[in-house]
Amino acid sequence: MQRLFAIAWLTWKAALRFRLFLVIAALLLAAVVGLPILIKDDGTASGFTQILLTYTLGAITGLLGLSTLWLACGTLARDIEECQMQMLAVKPIARWQIWLGKWLGIMSLNAALLVLSGAAVYGLLQWRATKLPAAEQAKLRSEVLVARGSAKERSWEKEIDAATEQELTKRLKNSPVSATDLPEVRKQIREQVKTAWQIVTPGQARIWQIDLASARDSLRDVPLQLRVKFNAAQTTPAGTFTALWQVGTPETPQVTRLEPMSLAPDTFHEFAIPPNLLDEKGVLTIVFANPNSTTLLFPLEDGMEVLYRMGGFGGNFLRGLGIIFCWMGLLAAIGLAAASQLSFPVAAFFSLAVLIVGLSSGTLANAVESGTIAGVDEESGVKGHSVIDLVALPVFKGALAVINLVKGFSPIDSLSSGRSITWGELGLAFAQIVLLLGGFFAVKGKQPR
Repeated sequence: MQRLFAIAWLTWKAALRFRLFLVIAALLLAAVVGLPILIKDDGTASGFTQILLTYTLGAITGLLGLSTLWLACGTLARDIEECQMQMLAVKPIARWQIWLGKWLGIMSLNAALLVLSGAAVYGLLQWRATKLPAAEQAKLRSEVLVARGSAKERSWEKEIDAATEQELTKRLKNSPVSATDLPEVRKQIREQVKTAWQIVTPGQARIWQIDLASARDSLRDVPLQLRVKFNAAQTTPAGTFTALWQVGTPETPQVTRLEPMSLAPDTFHEFAIPPNLLDEKGVLTIVFANPNSTTLLFPLEDGMEVLYRMGGFGGNFLRGLGIIFCWMGLLAAIGLAAASQLSFPVAAFFSLAVLIVGLSSGTLANAVESGTIAGVDEESGVKGHSVIDLVALPVFKGALAVINLVKGFSPIDSLSSGRSITWGELGLAFAQIVLLLGGFFAVKGKQPR
C-alpha cells in the first residue's frame, strides 16, 4: 500500500504542478454557481429542478469526465515518453502497482473535486428552494427533494408473445410469406397485439393492479403518487382530455374516486392519492374510465407508475454522486490503458473516440432495431440494405451490450425526478462499471510499452 500511495501522491503532484486541480475546481464552481444565474428558472418546482440539478450535475459530469481522460492519458504517456517510467520500473515495484497507483491518484483527485462541487450544488439547492412560492416548495419537497421508490404493473410480454405467435400462425395459413419477410411480419403483428393491450376506447375502462406487498408495512398512512402518461388518437380544441380515476379495492371501504381531471396527452402527470388503499395482499387497484370521444393509449412501459417515499434526499444525492464517481473510474481506466500502449495524442484521440461511441448508443440502437445502417426511406418506408450490415450490426450489438452496463444507471435523471437510488444499485454500478469494465481495461493496460 505504501508503494501505491507513493504513486498516487506523484499523480497529485503532477496535477498540482500543471494547475489542473485548481483550474477544474474553478470551472466546476463556475458551472454550479454560474448556470443558475445565467439560466433563470420559471419559478416552478420542475423548472427549478431542471436548472439546479439536471444542468449543474450534467456540467459537473462532463467537466470531470474530460479532465479525467486528459489526466489519465497525460500522466502515464508523459512518464513513458520522458523516460521517467523506465527509472521507476527498475525499482522494486510491480508494474500493476504503478498502474493502480496512477488510477488511485486520479480517483482521489476526482473524489475531492466531486465532493467540492457536490457540496456546492446541495447547498445552493437548499438555499434557492427557500425562494420558491410556498406551494412550489411543498411540491419540491414531496416530488424532487426525496427518495421515492416505484412500482409498475407486472409484465405482459409472455401473453403478448403468445398472442403474436397465435395470430402469426393464422396469417401464414391464409397467406404464406417468405423467410426474409417473416421477421418484419412478426414485428408488425406484435405491435398490433401490443396496441390492443394499451388502448382505452371511448366509454370503456382500463384496470391496473400493482403489487406493493414488499413495501406495504412502510406505506401505512403514507400518501402515494400516480405518474401517468397517455397518447391520444385525435386532438381536441382544448388540447386536454377528461380523466376519471378510481383507486383502491372495488366495493370496499378502501376505495376512492378522484375528482375529474383535465390532462394533456404525450406528457407525464403526477398527482397524489390517499393512503391505505391497498388490499390485504398489498395490491393497489387503479381504474381509469375514458369519457372522451377519442381512444386513448397508455403505454405498457411507462403509462402507469406508483411512486412512494423511501427516504430523504441527502442520502440519495450522495449515492447519485457515487455512481458518477464510478463513471469517472471507468474513464480513468480507459485513459490509462490507452496511454500505456499509445503516445499521448493518439491515446487522447482513442479515449475520446470510445467516449463518443458510448454517447452514440441511440444511433447504434436505431441501426440494430431497423436491421440496417442504411436507414429507412421516409416516403416508401422501405429499409435500405448494405453489405456493411453483415459486419456492422454484430459489432453494434456487442457495443450496445457493453454500453448498457454503464447507461443502465442514470443518477441525474433519478435525482431530478425524486427517484430512489438504492445502495444495491450503487453496489451493482461499482461491480459492473469499475470492477468489470474498468478491470478489463486495467488488464489490457497494466503492461506499459
